[in-house]
Formats: sequence, structure tokens, C-alpha cells
Amino acid sequence: MSSTQPRSFGMEALWPLCLDIVRRRRSGEPPATPLVPGEDWDDEAVELLALLQPLLERTAEATPWVIGQLGQSLDGCIATRGGDSNYVNGEQVLLHLHRLRALSDAVIVGAGSAAIDNPQLTTRRVAGDNPVRVVLDPALRLTPTLRVFTDRQAPTLLVCDAAREAEAAQRVGADQVLGVPGLVDAKGAMDLRALLAALQQRGLRVLFVEGGGITISRFIAQGCMDRLHLSVAPVLIGGGRPGLLLPQSAAMRDCPRPASRVFRMGADVMWDLDLRLAPSGRGQG
Repeated sequence: MSSTQPRSFGMEALWPLCLDIVRRRRSGEPPATPLVPGEDWDDEAVELLALLQPLLERTAEATPWVIGQLGQSLDGCIATRGGDSNYVNGEQVLLHLHRLRALSDAVIVGAGSAAIDNPQLTTRRVAGDNPVRVVLDPALRLTPTLRVFTDRQAPTLLVCDAAREAEAAQRVGADQVLGVPGLVDAKGAMDLRALLAALQQRGLRVLFVEGGGITISRFIAQGCMDRLHLSVAPVLIGGGRPGLLLPQSAAMRDCPRPASRVFRMGADVMWDLDLRLAPSGRGQG
């Protein structure tokens, strides 16, 4: 007498459920029953759910929640000195990046990354809707011919201070400009909390900061990032462009030590860092 093995619940079954949770959040529908791994789940699906659960737990009424992703070498570089970053990380990290886009309301990049990479910021590697593309360019230095401003694959917002909104509209069209009152101070520094408030007014609450290193560092330094996925590739660049640039600490006991988990993605290692749970190193040793 033959016995039938239970059908394995894998990635192909999990991902549509993740997308349905996001769809409900965006449309204001009641949340679905929380996903709980069962005995028929394979290891890959269990690990993916554990990694994505913080995003899936967001609600439509919540205040903005920000996740960042940064890929770097073993020696902390995100690109060579000349700016070549194709590709620091492997295919699995790239796939994860597209998943983060699909689960977020908006994907944010700085002007530097937009200028160097000319990215599409779409979900072409996975099923799921494209997020709103948010490009931070308070100095209005980007060319309006970039793909995010011309391809119309997803809504795009060029972010600048409200004082320069009309100028930006002339460059890329008024429908693609978000002028934020008080975004830039007298020294030219951006107030990212003003940005988050402006995005929240548009219903954009789950925000994915994709790059680059300077932009992610600014979000962390201003206390505006909740979580960071830091992917480390087994490569040594040497003298390249550094990733995180954060305020210096005088002593190790004062350095933040975020709660963390580690996930393997092919040859790369991803650190899932909870920046809201970042005690100092005091008492270590």
C-alpha cells in the first residue's frame, strides 16, 4: 500500500500570499490571517517568511516605516573608486531587492545613485506591483532624460524643497514632482522627517530606501530608518567607495549594536538589522 507524501509548501506558494497581504494593506481591507509556518513548509519558505515578516506586519494606519538595503564588499565598499558596482552582490540578493520593492509602497534613491545607475526601480524579477519611485534631488541636478522620469512604468516623484517645486515641474512635469516645505535648511541639509510626513500624506507608509550609501547613512543618522538589510559579498574591492558613513563614536561602549539576524543568500551573507533595537556596546567584553 503506497502512502502519499504531504505536498511541500515552498516559495511559489508563499509569495502570492505575501502579495495579497500587501494588496490588502494598500487598499485598506481587513488584514489576512497571519502567516504561520506549518509542517509542510520547506526550509526556504520558512526562512523567507522570517526575513519578510517585519514588512508584512505593517498596517495601513501606521506611521511611516522605513527599511534600507545596502550591498557591500568584505572591506565595506559598495563600488570601485570609479563607481562600478555591477554587481557587488549575487543573483539571490538582487532577487531579494526586487521583493522588497514589491512589498513596499515606495522605493527611495538619492540623486547620486540615480545619476550613476539610471535605474528602473521596478519589480521585473518578481511578481508584484511596481512601487512609487521617489528620487531625492533637492539641488535639481539630475537630467530629465533618466528612465524613471521617461519610461512611465511606475509613478515617479522627484523630491525637492517646496521653494523649487515650480522649477522642478518645468524639468520633469508637475505630476512627477513632490515639493516638501522645509525639506532643505539654510546649509543645504535635508530634513528627512519632513519627507516622511509628505509621503505619508500621499498614503506611502512602507518605504524602501534602496541607495546609495550616502542616502541610507542620512536616514540612519537622522533616526529615520527602522530596519537595514546589509548584504556582504565575498569580494575585496580595495580603496573603493565606502558604504555607510555615520557619525563617529568616541568609544566602543558607545557604538550601537542593533539586534540582528543572519541569512545566507547564495555566496552572500545578509544581516537583518533592527535599528530600533540598537543598544550600545556597554557591558560587552
